[in-house]
Amino acid sequence: MSQWFASCPKGLEYLLRDELAALGAQGVHEALAGVHFEGPLETAYRACLWSRLASRVLLPLAEFDAADDEALYAGVGAIDWSAHLAAHATLAVDAHTAQSQLTHSQFIAQRVKDAVVDQFRQRVGTRPDVDTDEPDVRLNLYLKRNRATLSLDLAGTPLHRRGWRKQQGEAPLKENLAAAILLRARWPEIYAAGGAVLDPMCGSGTLLIEAALMAADAAPGLHRDYYGFLGWQQHDVALWQHVLDAARQRAEAGLKTLRACFFGSDLDPRMVQVAKRNAQDAGVAGFFTLEKRDAALITPPPGSATGLVVTNPPYGERLGEHAQMPALYHALGDRLRTQFRGWQFAVLAGDAELGRAMRLHAEKKYALYNGALEVQLLVGAIRGEDVAPREPRPLSAGAQMLRNRLEKDLKRLHKRLVREGIHCWRAYDQDLPEYAAAIDVYGSEGGEPWLHVQEYRAPAEVPVATAQQRLREIVRVAGELFGVPRERIAVKTRERGKGGAKYGRFDQRGEFIEVDEGGLRFLVNLVDYLDTGLFLDHRLVRAKLRELARGQRFLNLFAYTATASVYAAAGGARDTVSVDLSATYLDWASRNLALNDFIGVHHRLVQSDALAFLRSDHAHYGVIYVDPPTFSNSKRAEDFDVQRDHVALLTACAERLNDDGVIVFSNNFRRFKLDAEALAETFAIEDWSAPSIPFDFARNPGIHGCWLLRKKAAESAPNPWRDARPKI
Repeated sequence: MSQWFASCPKGLEYLLRDELAALGAQGVHEALAGVHFEGPLETAYRACLWSRLASRVLLPLAEFDAADDEALYAGVGAIDWSAHLAAHATLAVDAHTAQSQLTHSQFIAQRVKDAVVDQFRQRVGTRPDVDTDEPDVRLNLYLKRNRATLSLDLAGTPLHRRGWRKQQGEAPLKENLAAAILLRARWPEIYAAGGAVLDPMCGSGTLLIEAALMAADAAPGLHRDYYGFLGWQQHDVALWQHVLDAARQRAEAGLKTLRACFFGSDLDPRMVQVAKRNAQDAGVAGFFTLEKRDAALITPPPGSATGLVVTNPPYGERLGEHAQMPALYHALGDRLRTQFRGWQFAVLAGDAELGRAMRLHAEKKYALYNGALEVQLLVGAIRGEDVAPREPRPLSAGAQMLRNRLEKDLKRLHKRLVREGIHCWRAYDQDLPEYAAAIDVYGSEGGEPWLHVQEYRAPAEVPVATAQQRLREIVRVAGELFGVPRERIAVKTRERGKGGAKYGRFDQRGEFIEVDEGGLRFLVNLVDYLDTGLFLDHRLVRAKLRELARGQRFLNLFAYTATASVYAAAGGARDTVSVDLSATYLDWASRNLALNDFIGVHHRLVQSDALAFLRSDHAHYGVIYVDPPTFSNSKRAEDFDVQRDHVALLTACAERLNDDGVIVFSNNFRRFKLDAEALAETFAIEDWSAPSIPFDFARNPGIHGCWLLRKKAAESAPNPWRDARPKI
């Protein structure tokens, strides 16, 4: 059994996880832009040959610290490369770096290559050559936070290159993305039920060819004549031939029974000819009908009562102008409603606005990436004329101003959100005083987002009816801009009562949704509680904890849902201890840890008052995270006030802190003042508040404070908790 990693475009992780499990992989769990799995070499061969979704299949060889080029060179040189390639072989290196001191990927690749060839030169007097196109061995070096993972690339070249596409259009769709679209649209089930498939903007025919190979049970890699493992010293020729022969037999059997139910058209006659040639090279041309036709004039193929209309229209990014695109999508939607009632549709829209222009009811929406472009896949059933929504009422002048502001902010933030892989973030925070609310986005890789709208207290002079109308406008505008239906928008409203405005009663639905942050997964509840289970403004604090926790024992006081513990575990903490007084939150915390495969004795949950735990615990920790509430008057614990009691609390933490450890202390009390003078005898204090505020909270820099506290090398620092034991 070996550990493997299959990479894929963002948004395909869950599909790839299920695909690899179906291929016999074990220990399968998804990560950001890929899936980890276990299995013998045969499983890896099958993944290379059969995966319709993966980009590469990697065999991790080593993991090591590489803060500079010497450490990188030494880490690579520690591997016996004669076990992987011959001295006369060819070599290529791909390198990627993020959040590390080494920032130039080409330099990193060069140093990896140097370490390999120098080892051969020193041992046998000769060295491998470089071949960047089809090397005998291709290596992959991923460097993040100065930690390097070096892998052998069994694919050699991206697996989406199936070997049959000799020609393509100006904006080609990658084959693995085409396969994902078909799987999301449930094409295998539609075909099994006797349905056909039609692509009215077929381009080079990628969607149709992938659909045919899928229906014929033909391995997508059968047409490839190169894989990265063919020149690998540990390649098992007989085993690969066995896997290859079995796949060829299945393809031959599937093609014999394949139905001629694949229809495509395009307005450009040149692309129709390209699609025909590609279908011939893929061995499925005899099952295709391809013609020149305007997508606005398509009709169901003769003899096909049901099926799937699937297409990838232009987005206005590389083909055409964006301003002209809504009319194209609108015409396509009209044609589908009038001519294809009872069919299914799957359309890869450039954005939510273009998707809405079709006026089709999408039962599912998926965020996918076509190269660097984030796009939206809409999937549903075509029900006819009655599905066209009524024209919405015009927006008021204020609501239009809100819409303009949100559109501007989304356009400004979009690239950064995509680049940093952020799915949970604050989109709006009372930017316009008249619209007093915060809008938070909660999403996951490949999933449709949810919105969480939290109303702020309106000024006393604003009538209740006006405030309510503005809140309704906030919900409407946000839903339209994000393409989120009303049922996926959670709204927390304030009601007038004694003592001023306060939040109304919450539902008790027990509904949790799964979201992604930092490549990790968490459960949030948008309805039942004032807080959702994930403090979005602490995103960078959690990332800092992951950075600090490697190799350390980690203590999380006031743990809440243990998101910080999950980050610490992901960062390589030796073990984690999460302390909270609430059994409800500890159960939630347990689910978050398990969701990320952090289970067992190394991840302990303790139901206790944090202060009582510090008195009774005798362990020492390398990192202690303290994020207390502003105050607490629970009957099960001593009264606590963060301003009054933080010195005693932090000094008590010092008793449990390693000499070289660090306390990360944060809180959300807006008027909080750290008593640096009282803490100075015990700690060296670094105010980390400003760096801890994410860019989407920049308008509200006082939303929380954060400090890093390290013990001073004193002979005996006074401990008011130990010596005086004040009541707190």
